[in-house]
Amino acid sequence: MARVDRLRAYPIKGLDGIDLERAEFVAGGTLAFDREFALVDASGDVINGKRTPRVHDLETEFEPERETLSVETDGGDRRRFDLETEREAAEDWFGDVFDLELTLERDRSLGFVDRREMGPSVISTATLETVAGWFDGLTVESVRRRMRANVEIGGVEPFWEDRFVGSGAPSFVAGDVRFDGVTPCGRCVVPKRDPDTGEALPEFQRRFVEKRRETFPEWADGDAFDHYYTLMLIADVPEQYRDHGLEVGDSVEIVEK
Repeated sequence: MARVDRLRAYPIKGLDGIDLERAEFVAGGTLAFDREFALVDASGDVINGKRTPRVHDLETEFEPERETLSVETDGGDRRRFDLETEREAAEDWFGDVFDLELTLERDRSLGFVDRREMGPSVISTATLETVAGWFDGLTVESVRRRMRANVEIGGVEPFWEDRFVGSGAPSFVAGDVRFDGVTPCGRCVVPKRDPDTGEALPEFQRRFVEKRRETFPEWADGDAFDHYYTLMLIADVPEQYRDHGLEVGDSVEIVEK
Protein backbone atom coordinates (compact mmCIF):
# COMPACT_ATOMS: atom_id res chain seq x y z
CA MET A 1 0.00 0.00 0.00
CA ALA A 2 1.27 3.45 -0.89
CA ARG A 3 2.05 5.40 2.27
CA VAL A 4 4.09 8.24 3.73
CA ASP A 5 7.32 6.58 4.85
CA ARG A 6 9.31 9.62 5.98
CA LEU A 7 8.91 13.34 6.64
CA ARG A 8 12.05 15.43 6.75
CA ALA A 9 12.52 19.18 7.16
CA TYR A 10 15.74 21.18 6.89
CA PRO A 11 15.48 23.92 9.55
CA ILE A 12 18.59 25.83 8.39
CA LYS A 13 18.97 26.00 4.64
CA GLY A 14 21.97 23.99 3.46
CA LEU A 15 22.47 22.14 6.75
CA ASP A 16 21.22 18.82 8.15
CA GLY A 17 17.61 17.73 8.18
CA ILE A 18 15.39 16.44 10.98
CA ASP A 19 12.90 13.57 10.78
CA LEU A 20 9.34 14.29 11.86
CA GLU A 21 6.54 11.90 12.79
CA ARG A 22 3.99 14.60 12.00
CA ALA A 23 4.36 17.73 9.91
CA GLU A 24 2.22 20.84 9.68
CA PHE A 25 2.14 23.34 6.82
CA VAL A 26 2.89 27.04 7.09
CA ALA A 27 0.83 29.73 5.38
CA GLY A 28 2.98 29.70 2.24
CA GLY A 29 2.42 25.99 1.67
CA THR A 30 5.77 24.55 2.75
CA LEU A 31 6.44 22.15 5.63
CA ALA A 32 6.78 23.82 9.01
CA PHE A 33 10.47 24.22 9.98
CA ASP A 34 11.64 23.57 6.41
CA ARG A 35 14.34 26.10 5.49
CA GLU A 36 12.87 28.34 8.19
CA PHE A 37 16.32 29.82 8.79
CA ALA A 38 19.04 30.81 6.35
CA LEU A 39 22.58 32.10 6.73
CA VAL A 40 22.82 35.26 4.65
CA ASP A 41 25.95 37.27 3.85
CA ALA A 42 26.28 41.05 3.74
CA SER A 43 25.28 41.06 0.04
CA GLY A 44 22.06 39.22 0.76
CA ASP A 45 23.25 35.92 -0.72
CA VAL A 46 22.45 32.65 1.05
CA ILE A 47 25.19 30.33 2.31
CA ASN A 48 24.36 26.81 1.08
CA GLY A 49 25.86 23.75 -0.56
CA LYS A 50 25.67 25.25 -4.03
CA ARG A 51 27.94 28.02 -2.88
CA THR A 52 30.44 26.19 -0.68
CA PRO A 53 31.23 22.57 0.27
CA ARG A 54 32.15 23.94 3.71
CA VAL A 55 28.57 23.25 4.82
CA HIS A 56 29.40 19.53 4.76
CA ASP A 57 31.92 20.07 7.57
CA LEU A 58 29.08 20.90 9.96
CA GLU A 59 26.88 18.41 11.78
CA THR A 60 23.68 19.90 13.16
CA GLU A 61 20.67 18.90 15.22
CA PHE A 62 17.57 21.02 15.74
CA GLU A 63 14.91 20.67 18.45
CA PRO A 64 11.71 22.27 17.09
CA GLU A 65 9.90 22.49 20.43
CA ARG A 66 12.75 24.41 22.05
CA GLU A 67 14.06 26.10 18.89
CA THR A 68 17.50 24.90 19.88
CA LEU A 69 20.33 24.26 17.45
CA SER A 70 23.30 22.02 18.25
CA VAL A 71 26.21 22.21 15.83
CA GLU A 72 29.64 20.59 15.60
CA THR A 73 32.49 21.26 13.18
CA ASP A 74 34.70 18.56 11.69
CA GLY A 75 37.36 19.84 14.08
CA GLY A 76 35.25 18.97 17.12
CA ASP A 77 34.04 22.45 18.09
CA ARG A 78 30.58 21.92 19.59
CA ARG A 79 28.06 24.66 20.28
CA ARG A 80 24.40 24.91 21.27
CA PHE A 81 22.22 27.94 20.60
CA ASP A 82 18.70 28.92 21.55
CA LEU A 83 17.66 30.55 18.28
CA GLU A 84 14.98 32.60 20.02
CA THR A 85 17.37 34.32 22.43
CA GLU A 86 20.90 33.59 21.17
CA ARG A 87 20.62 34.16 17.44
CA GLU A 88 23.24 36.93 17.47
CA ALA A 89 25.74 34.59 19.14
CA ALA A 90 24.96 31.97 16.51
CA GLU A 91 25.54 34.54 13.76
CA ASP A 92 28.96 35.40 15.20
CA TRP A 93 29.92 31.73 15.46
CA PHE A 94 28.82 30.86 11.92
CA GLY A 95 30.54 34.01 10.68
CA ASP A 96 33.82 32.72 12.09
CA VAL A 97 33.26 29.29 10.53
CA PHE A 98 32.62 30.68 7.05
CA ASP A 99 34.90 33.70 7.47
CA LEU A 100 32.07 36.00 6.46
CA GLU A 101 29.92 38.72 7.94
CA LEU A 102 26.50 37.11 8.01
CA THR A 103 23.10 37.03 9.66
CA LEU A 104 20.77 34.16 10.51
CA GLU A 105 17.51 35.19 8.88
CA ARG A 106 14.12 33.66 9.66
CA ASP A 107 10.92 33.28 7.60
CA ARG A 108 8.06 31.56 9.43
CA SER A 109 5.48 31.96 6.65
CA LEU A 110 7.29 30.27 3.74
CA GLY A 111 10.89 29.48 4.56
CA PHE A 112 13.88 30.06 2.32
CA VAL A 113 12.98 27.44 -0.27
CA ASP A 114 14.55 27.84 -3.71
CA ARG A 115 11.22 27.88 -5.56
CA ARG A 116 9.29 30.50 -3.64
CA GLU A 117 5.97 29.87 -5.38
CA MET A 118 6.03 26.10 -4.80
CA GLY A 119 5.69 23.68 -1.90
CA PRO A 120 7.18 20.43 -0.56
CA SER A 121 9.49 18.09 -2.44
CA VAL A 122 8.44 14.46 -2.90
CA ILE A 123 10.32 11.28 -3.76
CA SER A 124 9.70 7.54 -3.42
CA THR A 125 11.81 5.20 -1.31
CA ALA A 126 12.14 2.96 -4.37
CA THR A 127 13.63 5.84 -6.34
CA LEU A 128 16.29 6.36 -3.68
CA GLU A 129 17.05 2.64 -3.63
CA THR A 130 17.37 2.54 -7.41
CA VAL A 131 19.73 5.51 -7.56
CA ALA A 132 21.87 4.04 -4.77
CA GLY A 133 22.27 0.94 -6.93
CA TRP A 134 23.75 3.00 -9.77
CA PHE A 135 26.93 3.74 -7.77
CA ASP A 136 29.26 1.33 -6.02
CA GLY A 137 29.19 1.74 -2.26
CA LEU A 138 26.46 4.38 -2.18
CA THR A 139 23.84 3.79 0.53
CA VAL A 140 20.18 4.67 0.40
CA GLU A 141 20.61 7.06 3.33
CA SER A 142 23.44 8.81 1.52
CA VAL A 143 21.23 9.32 -1.54
CA ARG A 144 18.41 10.48 0.74
CA ARG A 145 20.67 13.13 2.27
CA ARG A 146 21.99 14.20 -1.12
CA MET A 147 18.51 14.70 -2.62
CA ARG A 148 16.99 16.38 0.48
CA ALA A 149 13.30 15.61 -0.10
CA ASN A 150 10.58 16.55 2.37
CA VAL A 151 8.09 13.73 1.77
CA GLU A 152 9.12 10.15 1.03
CA ILE A 153 6.54 7.69 -0.29
CA GLY A 154 6.84 3.94 0.30
CA GLY A 155 5.00 1.00 -1.26
CA VAL A 156 5.33 2.35 -4.81
CA GLU A 157 7.59 1.77 -7.81
CA PRO A 158 10.80 3.66 -8.66
CA PHE A 159 10.19 7.14 -10.13
CA TRP A 160 6.55 7.03 -9.02
CA GLU A 161 6.75 10.80 -8.49
CA ASP A 162 7.44 11.43 -12.21
CA ARG A 163 3.79 10.79 -13.10
CA PHE A 164 2.56 14.01 -11.47
CA VAL A 165 3.92 16.48 -14.03
CA GLY A 166 3.02 17.05 -17.65
CA SER A 167 -0.11 17.00 -19.72
CA GLY A 168 -3.11 15.56 -17.90
CA ALA A 169 -1.05 14.61 -14.85
CA PRO A 170 -3.00 13.47 -11.79
CA SER A 171 -2.52 14.60 -8.19
CA PHE A 172 -2.18 12.52 -5.05
CA VAL A 173 -3.68 12.68 -1.59
CA ALA A 174 -1.64 11.73 1.49
CA GLY A 175 -3.82 11.46 4.57
CA ASP A 176 -6.06 14.52 4.21
CA VAL A 177 -3.60 16.59 2.17
CA ARG A 178 -3.66 16.95 -1.62
CA PHE A 179 -0.44 17.42 -3.55
CA ASP A 180 -0.41 18.83 -7.09
CA GLY A 181 2.76 18.25 -9.08
CA VAL A 182 4.43 21.43 -10.35
CA THR A 183 7.83 20.53 -11.80
CA PRO A 184 10.56 17.90 -11.76
CA CYS A 185 13.55 18.98 -9.69
CA GLY A 186 16.62 19.76 -11.77
CA ARG A 187 19.64 18.92 -9.68
CA CYS A 188 22.68 21.05 -8.84
CA VAL A 189 26.22 20.31 -7.68
CA VAL A 190 25.16 19.11 -4.21
CA PRO A 191 24.03 15.51 -4.99
CA LYS A 192 27.45 14.49 -6.26
CA ARG A 193 29.05 15.33 -2.89
CA ASP A 194 29.30 13.06 0.13
CA PRO A 195 26.98 14.72 2.69
CA ASP A 196 29.52 14.11 5.48
CA THR A 197 32.83 14.93 3.82
CA GLY A 198 31.89 17.08 0.82
CA GLU A 199 34.02 14.83 -1.39
CA ALA A 200 32.64 14.68 -4.93
CA LEU A 201 31.88 11.31 -6.51
CA PRO A 202 33.79 11.13 -9.82
CA GLU A 203 31.63 11.11 -12.94
CA PHE A 204 28.47 11.36 -10.82
CA GLN A 205 26.46 13.55 -13.19
CA ARG A 206 27.49 11.67 -16.33
CA ARG A 207 26.50 8.28 -14.91
CA PHE A 208 23.35 9.66 -13.30
CA VAL A 209 22.13 11.08 -16.62
CA GLU A 210 23.02 7.86 -18.43
CA LYS A 211 21.10 5.67 -15.98
CA ARG A 212 18.19 8.10 -15.70
CA ARG A 213 17.78 7.99 -19.46
CA GLU A 214 17.88 4.17 -19.45
CA THR A 215 15.28 3.84 -16.68
CA PHE A 216 12.99 6.75 -17.54
CA PRO A 217 9.41 5.46 -17.09
CA GLU A 218 7.37 4.88 -20.25
CA TRP A 219 4.33 6.33 -18.53
CA ALA A 220 6.02 9.65 -17.65
CA ASP A 221 5.55 12.72 -19.87
CA GLY A 222 9.03 13.33 -21.28
CA ASP A 223 8.02 16.80 -22.49
CA ALA A 224 7.71 17.89 -18.85
CA PHE A 225 11.44 17.22 -18.29
CA ASP A 226 14.05 19.63 -19.67
CA HIS A 227 16.85 17.10 -19.20
CA TYR A 228 17.70 13.85 -17.43
CA TYR A 229 19.64 15.42 -14.56
CA THR A 230 16.40 15.59 -12.59
CA LEU A 231 15.14 13.66 -9.60
CA MET A 232 12.29 14.42 -7.20
CA LEU A 233 8.98 16.20 -7.59
CA ILE A 234 8.32 19.75 -6.47
CA ALA A 235 4.66 19.90 -5.51
CA ASP A 236 2.06 22.40 -4.40
CA VAL A 237 -0.35 21.94 -1.51
CA PRO A 238 -3.49 23.95 -2.36
CA GLU A 239 -4.38 26.55 0.24
CA GLN A 240 -7.50 24.75 1.49
CA TYR A 241 -5.39 21.75 2.53
CA ARG A 242 -2.70 23.63 4.43
CA ASP A 243 -4.48 23.45 7.78
CA HIS A 244 -4.28 19.64 7.71
CA GLY A 245 -1.33 17.81 9.18
CA LEU A 246 0.60 14.99 7.56
CA GLU A 247 1.86 11.92 9.42
CA VAL A 248 4.26 9.08 8.77
CA GLY A 249 2.10 6.08 7.87
CA ASP A 250 -0.65 8.10 6.18
CA SER A 251 -2.06 6.29 3.15
CA VAL A 252 -1.47 7.74 -0.32
CA GLU A 253 -3.92 7.65 -3.22
CA ILE A 254 -3.61 8.97 -6.78
CA VAL A 255 -6.54 11.24 -7.75
CA GLU A 256 -7.51 13.29 -10.79
CA LYS A 257 -7.12 17.06 -10.49
